[in-house]
Amino acid sequence: MSFIKRRQFLQFSASTLATLSLNQLDIISQGKRYGQVLAQNAPRKLALLVGINEYPNGLALKGCVNDVMLQKELLIHRFGFKDNDILTLTDKQATRKGILTAFEDHLIKQAKRGDVVVFHFSGHGSQVVDPDRDSPDGLNSTFVPIDSILPPGFPVSGGPVQDIMGHTLFLLMYALKTDNVTVVLDSCHSGGGTRGNFRVRSRGDGSILQPSTEEFEYQKQWLQRLGLSKQKFIELRRKGVARGVVIAAAKREQYASDASFSNFYAGAFTYELTQYLWQQTADEPVTTAIANVGRNTKELARQTGNPQEPEIEVRFSKENYNSPIYFTRSPALSAEAVITKVTGNQVELWLGGLDSQTLEAFNQDAIFTVVDAKGGERGLVKLESRTGLIGKGTLQNTPTQRVKLQPGTLLQERIRSIPNNLSLKIGVDNAFDNNTAKLATQALQGLQRIEPKPLGTVEVQYIFGRMTQDRYQKLQKQKISNLPAVNSFGLFLPSLEQIIPASFGNSGETVSAAVMRLQPKLKSLLAARIVKEVLGNTNSSQINLRVSMNIAGSKEVVSETFPIRGIQNMKNTVGSNQAPASSVKFSNSGVIQLPLSTEIAFQVENNESQPLYVSILVIDAQGEMTVIFPNNWSGSENAALIEAKQKRVIPETDDGFKLTIGKPLGFSEALIITSTTPLRTSLKALQQIAKSRGVENRNTPITLTDEVLEVTNSLLDDLDAGTRGNNNVQGIALPSGVRGIDVKKLAAMAIAFEVVRS
Repeated sequence: MSFIKRRQFLQFSASTLATLSLNQLDIISQGKRYGQVLAQNAPRKLALLVGINEYPNGLALKGCVNDVMLQKELLIHRFGFKDNDILTLTDKQATRKGILTAFEDHLIKQAKRGDVVVFHFSGHGSQVVDPDRDSPDGLNSTFVPIDSILPPGFPVSGGPVQDIMGHTLFLLMYALKTDNVTVVLDSCHSGGGTRGNFRVRSRGDGSILQPSTEEFEYQKQWLQRLGLSKQKFIELRRKGVARGVVIAAAKREQYASDASFSNFYAGAFTYELTQYLWQQTADEPVTTAIANVGRNTKELARQTGNPQEPEIEVRFSKENYNSPIYFTRSPALSAEAVITKVTGNQVELWLGGLDSQTLEAFNQDAIFTVVDAKGGERGLVKLESRTGLIGKGTLQNTPTQRVKLQPGTLLQERIRSIPNNLSLKIGVDNAFDNNTAKLATQALQGLQRIEPKPLGTVEVQYIFGRMTQDRYQKLQKQKISNLPAVNSFGLFLPSLEQIIPASFGNSGETVSAAVMRLQPKLKSLLAARIVKEVLGNTNSSQINLRVSMNIAGSKEVVSETFPIRGIQNMKNTVGSNQAPASSVKFSNSGVIQLPLSTEIAFQVENNESQPLYVSILVIDAQGEMTVIFPNNWSGSENAALIEAKQKRVIPETDDGFKLTIGKPLGFSEALIITSTTPLRTSLKALQQIAKSRGVENRNTPITLTDEVLEVTNSLLDDLDAGTRGNNNVQGIALPSGVRGIDVKKLAAMAIAFEVVRS
């Protein structure tokens, strides 16, 4: 495996530009060559987008129509599709006949050789019996129109359904006159029902369902029109996809989740895909792009406990072998938002480029930079409100005649606005009886900045639940050690499929006692959420630095991260002569694995022309936070300082301590926060803690316990003070009740790793 393949750029944001064969700098400097394989004449770009929420009989979903909007805005504003060349079918429009007719009329009849075609489906998937047995299980995957009703007696007995088979989709794709075809299926056929706070986009077991006679007749008609024999049809589809690319949201045995985000729902995969592409500025081959989106989806799955990894099948013609996603050039600029409507200095925004974890910092008062085609700054827009991904804003302190605000104008993040009372949302286990649920809700409501929520209504970070016998047995199959006792209370990830280590008590504990016991843990988890999720700005920060985790005493890199926009200023970048670690392994979710007793060090390269103040925190698998740097508690604010154009290794040889990987086992994150302004308040708070523990005259890391939230608040105060200082954002004053974070003054990044046994 090559160096670049081993090296990972794990970041806060789900839109990392790490690749299987190219690193971030390769993409920035070389990506444009991929677009050269496209035809010079501008092809027509056609899209059919289908999303179904309103399935009958208890099968309703919530995020599929939003998926259609996510894709539509992406295709128009990032890939140059025209609005009238995009046809959408949602809910009652998306019948079997409606979908098939739209595919024929809008795509097959209109697309010519060299044109670009996109078909996206978000909704339930299923399976039916395949008489030709293309797969070993004898089933063919389907997608489910709104009028496909399960037969009477299901699931005890089967029968025909009005699903659209994968075989039929093959014929429709084969009928297209262009090879530039992309099919995206955000559905699955595994599971069904709910998984904690997620709804699975599957109708359930299809092993006893049959294709309808209408389906077979439709296939027969197409075979005649295409001049294909039945045997040739079987032969072709067993070789692979008919044309272009088919992207599935999850592997065959996995769940595609209908997920809740900050006051809206969407497909977890569709959101990750579109948000990644809003940040992309290079024409990666589609296989590389989906590999990256897959890595991001796996990272989101790791945090939520719902395994989901997209799959791609490609059938390229020679001239399109290296074609980028959607067979279309990517724009030169990344963006967090785009203006979709203008009325004077009032604008409506689409916020499709925002990472899902940072959305709560963009409810109101956030500020965006208006950028021109070359990335030049032309003005500022202040966000006044946000509903889902639709925002309303106002042009600030700049006459409209000087700034050409129009639909399609891109916006990049300048200042995010973090609420002072940001909370941790805790789902209440739906396996509780009414009385237990009531007691749990009341106990959680008694804790500051903790919001109990019923499952399936809003996004939650964790679930307070009971270890049932069924859950215990499922976790046993995952070979998780030290499982809590059945009937004990503790914290689960939002899928209810994984637990938070060391959060469960004894089986005889009361609900109220369990919540009180968890109060310190919840405080630590809230602090961790603020630092690693809401602050994270790897995509948008404009600070130029590079941070690597190394094997101590060597130049072997374990992992590396840097701000995308900051590092683009290549002429000011300090070169790296570090080599890859030769023995790095990865977990199933793509995270580096570090065995117990591994000795590591961090190297921070300040490529700016000014000093930077740095803090490095590590959050372990149990949610405990340790301050690795600064580690000199003598009283000087320069303890956190790294001079301009300098590198610093942490710990240094004379620091008197080593960083050795220890328990608990599981996923941890190193968080690197860098500011152009001093971190005075937080450093003072840490020095007080060091003094109280009698280590004020030593160089040593400090593990935060009860003080964790207070130190986090102090850090936010420092960053806010730097943002507000001298009113240097064109005189725009932030209101009280929020903390502002300026991308020109802050970089917040992460390196994730899994602690494993030696």
